[in-house]
Amino acid sequence: MNMLKARFAPFPLGLAALLLAAPGHGEDLPQIDNPPRLLAIPTAQPAGALNTAALLRAPLELDQPQAAPREVAYDLDIRYRYGWIRNPSLERPGQIHYDKVALRSYLPGALSPVATPASSQPSATPFIAPLIEVYPGQTVRIGLNNKLNRDADGKPIRDPSCTDQGGSGNQPHCFNGTNLHTHGLWINPAGNSDNVLISINPGVSFQYEYNIPPDHPAGTFWYHTHRHGSTALQVSSGMAGALIVRGTRQPTQQQNGDIDTLLRPYAGVNFRERVLVFQQIQYACRFKAGQYKGMIKTYGNTATPPNEEDQRYRCDGDDVGGIEGYDQFGPKTWQESGRYTSVNGVVLGKMAQARAGDVERWRMVHAGVRDTINLKLRRLSDNAPPLAGLFARQMDDYVARYCSSGTELDLPLIAADGLTMGKVQTRKSVVFQPGYRWDALVSFPSAGKYCLINDVKVSSTIDRSAPSARLLGVVDVAPGQASRPLQEVLIGAARAHFPPAVATKVSAELRNGMKLSSFVPHPDISPQEVTGTQTLTFNIDVSQPGAAFFQVDGKPYAGERIDRTLKLGGVDEWTLRSDFVSHPYHIHVNPFQIVKIVDPKGKDISAEGAPDSMDPGDTQYSGLRNVWKDTLWVKNIEASNDPKIAAAGRYTITIRTRYQRYIGDFVLHCHILDHEDQGMMQNIRIALPDGRGGTALGHH
Repeated sequence: MNMLKARFAPFPLGLAALLLAAPGHGEDLPQIDNPPRLLAIPTAQPAGALNTAALLRAPLELDQPQAAPREVAYDLDIRYRYGWIRNPSLERPGQIHYDKVALRSYLPGALSPVATPASSQPSATPFIAPLIEVYPGQTVRIGLNNKLNRDADGKPIRDPSCTDQGGSGNQPHCFNGTNLHTHGLWINPAGNSDNVLISINPGVSFQYEYNIPPDHPAGTFWYHTHRHGSTALQVSSGMAGALIVRGTRQPTQQQNGDIDTLLRPYAGVNFRERVLVFQQIQYACRFKAGQYKGMIKTYGNTATPPNEEDQRYRCDGDDVGGIEGYDQFGPKTWQESGRYTSVNGVVLGKMAQARAGDVERWRMVHAGVRDTINLKLRRLSDNAPPLAGLFARQMDDYVARYCSSGTELDLPLIAADGLTMGKVQTRKSVVFQPGYRWDALVSFPSAGKYCLINDVKVSSTIDRSAPSARLLGVVDVAPGQASRPLQEVLIGAARAHFPPAVATKVSAELRNGMKLSSFVPHPDISPQEVTGTQTLTFNIDVSQPGAAFFQVDGKPYAGERIDRTLKLGGVDEWTLRSDFVSHPYHIHVNPFQIVKIVDPKGKDISAEGAPDSMDPGDTQYSGLRNVWKDTLWVKNIEASNDPKIAAAGRYTITIRTRYQRYIGDFVLHCHILDHEDQGMMQNIRIALPDGRGGTALGHH
């Protein structure tokens, strides 16, 4: 048991914060565990079982049966709950500080076989949604119960932001209405499947049904709320969780398989799995009375005299932090708030049970709202002081002094946005934009402690600035075995798990530049396959004083308008641009393959190792050529509505995508979620061909 948790005793919920004594140099930090797995509603085994005799025995699923059912049901509540979030910026040496919050959360529903955890102890209830695991070929039902008609004390409430008085649909509204999006899944977008064009209002329950096709790729996906007008506010509350499609299909000499079947334990190799969900929970406390009533309380506006430069959020006395307004989102608000990126709901925690020389699979999800993460791993100096009492403003200096600069560990990447790449790409840092996922095979060369760092030094963040390096947590590595080359480890896995002919094929691919050709889920899209073209441009119109209009192709979102009608079976080549700063492009249902990324000087920077001639410190596009994704940063290093200035900073991205299997209406949008809520989104319709070169509009 975590000894820090063991020292906690229940205390009155009326307290806004708690300072606890912390140990000295050998401090026992809160532990970063994998998210808790959401357990299925117990049901009788239906007739016929999915053929998963080769089901993996990874740590997350040791208690899974040897055959997964064809149908599985989950129950998920959304409700306010009290909890505690660590706030290191207020800690004194030798103490740990927690702020009390009341946030909207995903929790196991009443039908789930596990009770909802209590929230009377600090760090006992991190704000992280449960992990959902599914399999290709399953029918997955999720009952979503919106219980936001009651506050954290169980008292009935109304949502003052949700009125029938008209106005723009792009003004944030209906903060307690919700729905559910399975980000990255290749499934039906209509009806009661992955439909984000419905509103599940407070007091209403709705059962989603996802028919996952048997050929669905295995990989790391995620789920989150997606009701237009409240998406950013709810996701920022922690309403996001990992969704893993586990694969059991071995490759053959003719067909590709799931990389999960390679990354199975064998003699001396365990491939321990860690699921890491990065979140930016930007809670604030507000003035209850006086001239600032309703405004966010900061250290600047509570100072005498007021200090406008100090925008750090402040919570005092009996304050309870929350996320109840869109004044909590905007340029530089995350940096200035003083809040910390959490990992699986834990701020500045410790990842334990790693062993030197072991190869671990890290499934990583950026489930934050708007701010970039640039992940690095470095050795922590043996003489590093305790983290307790480390102010936010001291982070950069601490990282520079004690997290050995210039000695980043390798991060060998094997999947982007859940989709296995054509080869292992080894990097020293990995850039996550909102919505991104990366899978990496991580190994630590020796025992000791290692820094998990967010070191954003690229100007292509949404705010076009590089915040100070932030420590996300520490990895505690025990003595183990001598490190082996990753190529050798993977070839050994192929020989251990596959028939000789397949093992020979996979081994040859690994020897030829660490290729993963036998595990890529989609065939390349050739130029000859393309049947049409699409163009898209993001923009923020700031030409009117005091106003900003969020647009795609010069228009804000309109719920009643279909912006693009695309033909089922078609293959389009898209050109993506942004005219005002940078935005992560995300389209539902069908993934895309990256063809090229051209910087403002006309150079393609998508090849592995290619430099960005306009922004030499930014390597996020290197190696993305031919990679499959569902979310991609569309870069512009300028912030101007002047066409000449905008063109000077504009990057041009070319992607290709197939419209396969599913028809219906869905969306594409900027995945800076407050931008999406304010209009940076389009409605897309995939329709049947009409037999005359167009699309069929109906049955008449």
